[in-house]
Amino acid sequence: MSELNSGNSTASPAAQEQSLYKSRKKIHPRSVTGIFANWRWILVWLTQLLYYGLPWIPWGDRQAVLFDLVNRKFYIFGLVLWPQDVFFLAIILIISAYALFLFTAVAGRLWCGYACPQTVYTEIFMWIEKVIEGERSARIKLDKAPMDARKFRLRAMKFGAWGLLALWTGFTLVGYFTPIKELWGYFWSWTLGPWETFWIFFYGFMTYLFAGIMREQVCLYMCPYARFQSVMFDPDTLVITYDPERGEPRGQRKKGVDPRSVGKGDCIDCDICVQVCPTGIDIRNGLQYECIGCAACIDACDEVMDKMSYPRGLIRYTTENALEKHWGRKEIVGHVLRPRIIIYTVILIAITLGLIWGIANKPDLRVNVIRDRGVLAREVEGGLIENVYRLQIMNVTEQAHRYVVTVTGLDNIRLDGETEIDVSPATTQSFTVAARVPPESGKKGSHTIFFDVKAKENPKLAVHEKATFLMP
Repeated sequence: MSELNSGNSTASPAAQEQSLYKSRKKIHPRSVTGIFANWRWILVWLTQLLYYGLPWIPWGDRQAVLFDLVNRKFYIFGLVLWPQDVFFLAIILIISAYALFLFTAVAGRLWCGYACPQTVYTEIFMWIEKVIEGERSARIKLDKAPMDARKFRLRAMKFGAWGLLALWTGFTLVGYFTPIKELWGYFWSWTLGPWETFWIFFYGFMTYLFAGIMREQVCLYMCPYARFQSVMFDPDTLVITYDPERGEPRGQRKKGVDPRSVGKGDCIDCDICVQVCPTGIDIRNGLQYECIGCAACIDACDEVMDKMSYPRGLIRYTTENALEKHWGRKEIVGHVLRPRIIIYTVILIAITLGLIWGIANKPDLRVNVIRDRGVLAREVEGGLIENVYRLQIMNVTEQAHRYVVTVTGLDNIRLDGETEIDVSPATTQSFTVAARVPPESGKKGSHTIFFDVKAKENPKLAVHEKATFLMP
């Protein structure tokens, strides 16, 4: 203790503070044109035409795609799915997973770069920003400028456009669950229900936050796919790669100069590949988990190579093995079609065919027969033995049908009461029916009987359902 308190003791180093959080530097991606940029916009148009357009397509007296949670029915054009068909959803999820595995094993993060909603809406929001505020340099300059009337006007226009698009996105989502034309009427008459209002604004707010404000942070910090993507990669996976053997050493030079004559590689160190990257990485540092596979750097680099009169492909889709062993296109394709890919493809095709077969053979009529346990087998007038049953007839089609009910399985068995019932389109109708037999028709105990339910105008629409008859 005396040494610690003495004046001759050595002073401890100054305390150092280190932040646990990385500060964000706002990214202003530069506009780029090229084949991959065109493909991104094709996917933007296709996905958004489907998303915004499907709820407005009529199909008979309803919309073509409607997930009616209240009545527990999903309408997809002419297909009606009920809670009993939930296994179709499971199969679709399995198909989606295998497709993701297959595409990733073949060519990396194709989903992230071209079809992920985060990518698609960020692309749309950035386009709106570019139209209102200008190109990259103008946006950077505007960010640094003090708030004045012009900056306030531009920001108000941008945020307002983002807000309208986000609300329309939320409105469209709810339109898949509440008939969108009815929802439109509720909106203009200010009679939206609490849940519709909540989901429109909640989904709109999340779209605005993710695509307009957070952008690349969603991909970098929130999306789990970036963290486990490397598990699905191997040395024969096509990924976006910078060719260091060709590009190094980097350095600027005049247009048309042979890089070898000045002791440099093809990379002129213009940093345009970094400027166009939506996550702000430098692809020349190698494959990084932040790369979403959008290929904007390929388009940008090819454009620079064209201006310098150098061959394209300094940044390109290739594989680790191809880069190391200098393979050509033929060798790359030959190694892409490897056992792993063939197995994924066969499984994916098999499951998809199974789903198609299952939907094509989905029954149009379902019947549940439940013996009334509250009414025991009893003797009624004429000495007949009676059991009471509750029938649930599910008309899965979108046409009304009149069904005829008959019963077999015991001698002289017959039904008491109504044996015909009308069932509206895509509805379930329940009714009670009594089955009666003479006492001599069977021994004491349980007996198997069968209820046959057939559509009166279409005998092929029929169900043969088993039940139990108790003899006292």
